[in-house]
Amino acid sequence: MARIVVIGAGMGAMTAAARLAVAGHRVVVYERGETFGGAVGRVERDGFAFDTGPGLLQLPAVYRDLFVKTGKEPLEKCVELSQVEPAVRHVFADGTAADLPNASRAGVGEALDAALGDGAGERWAAFMNRAREAWDRTRRPLLEEPLWADWKVFAEREPYPSVARKRVLRRERRAVTLGEIAEFELGDDPRLRALLEHFALGAGLDPRTAPASAAILPYLEQTFGTWSVTGGMRALAQAVYERCLARRVEFVFGAAVTRIVEKDGRAAGVELADGGVADADFVVAGVAPAALAELLPGVEIRAAEDAPARSGMPSRLTVLLALSGARPEGAPHRTVVHAADRAAELACLFGGGDAMADRPTVTVTRPGDPASVPDEAHEAVTLTATVPAFPGTPGQASRDVFAARAEQLIAHATRAVPDLRERLLWHEVRTPSDIAEATGAVGGAVPAPTLAAADGRHLHPSNSTRVQGLYAVGGWSHPGGGLPHAGMSGTLVAGLIVEGPEFRGSQ
Repeated sequence: MARIVVIGAGMGAMTAAARLAVAGHRVVVYERGETFGGAVGRVERDGFAFDTGPGLLQLPAVYRDLFVKTGKEPLEKCVELSQVEPAVRHVFADGTAADLPNASRAGVGEALDAALGDGAGERWAAFMNRAREAWDRTRRPLLEEPLWADWKVFAEREPYPSVARKRVLRRERRAVTLGEIAEFELGDDPRLRALLEHFALGAGLDPRTAPASAAILPYLEQTFGTWSVTGGMRALAQAVYERCLARRVEFVFGAAVTRIVEKDGRAAGVELADGGVADADFVVAGVAPAALAELLPGVEIRAAEDAPARSGMPSRLTVLLALSGARPEGAPHRTVVHAADRAAELACLFGGGDAMADRPTVTVTRPGDPASVPDEAHEAVTLTATVPAFPGTPGQASRDVFAARAEQLIAHATRAVPDLRERLLWHEVRTPSDIAEATGAVGGAVPAPTLAAADGRHLHPSNSTRVQGLYAVGGWSHPGGGLPHAGMSGTLVAGLIVEGPEFRGSQ
């Protein structure tokens, strides 16, 4: 039985802790905050409750596997999952709306034909067939196995089979970015292009530079579906935490780790803010790279010396709205209201434009969960948008900027909730600084899922490090950000510790 210290109580860290405990190890989790879940937070006020992190779950099979492998109770015995129908409503810049069904690629095609005109569904279906090929080529080696030492195989090879674009008297051209897929393969309809590009934007990626392999993002959503959790995503975090307790994982909250103890080139424990030292045979760090670098200066968590640095990520702005009046019957759980000017929005977020673009893309979440409201005569609504991460310590100026952006989101969200202003009782704004406080990520940046190609710029650091016995887990390590990927990360770390470096993923 090994002594294992886990730093942080995020979803990836707790997944690793539960699996390691089941394998017979003594696991202690040290969390600097007073609760678990990391970015999966919840705000409660006046009987209203809101998710402050992810609002929907993709690939629930990741957590189903966790619960099966760590106990006899399946996931659905611990939380109530429901497929959202429709999966999403899109409101495009010209006012066109399209309701896309959940986990039905044929249904999505029919909905696009009905909303955007004949041929839209066929073009989208052809794209999704190519996206499926990209998924088949990358799923296991890139998501379900530890990052290969020969990571350049992923960096150099584009798994998306783009269509050759023939040009008169010039060499044919193929899409290498998601934006070029939209331009070359989806036709001239700006709404269909906006549909594709919003998947990158929602993950904090610039569609103009995100590799074509990002095509797997819409494929995942429309093939495997999206799920809500009664009680919000916080209920899922609670279930994972309770599973850890049932497997005798020990949690110590309010315990900041200040240093990873290294002895003879191996992680040997951690030093705490109160001066105490916890010895360990293995240390699992569920923290952002900057925090890990502070805990053990000089640590290298790349699979190779010459691996490129992970590109910077934007953050998210969340606005919590308490509304009077019941949620209308049939209101979609999630609506994406697209930007009035996508080019201006991208310039604002990724450089080259004004500090704030008018009417940015906003995701409106209306869960219809009785646990989110004081009674049926009220509604809880959440608005989310991708925003730049803040540099350094946020001051009054940045708070004013985010307050102004929140007002923009509210105004733009009236396209999804027309009577929003009249029903609004109060609202709260959750800024990138709140994300930074919850996760430790610099500027409140939010990690994207790992992606192949693009010279490795969208790969994340490996779970193994150059210090023996030290492992990285969570959204900032392989295979990247998002609830499913966090669970995958915890699974990989547990496998590497239990089975050793020869571990190649669950079969």
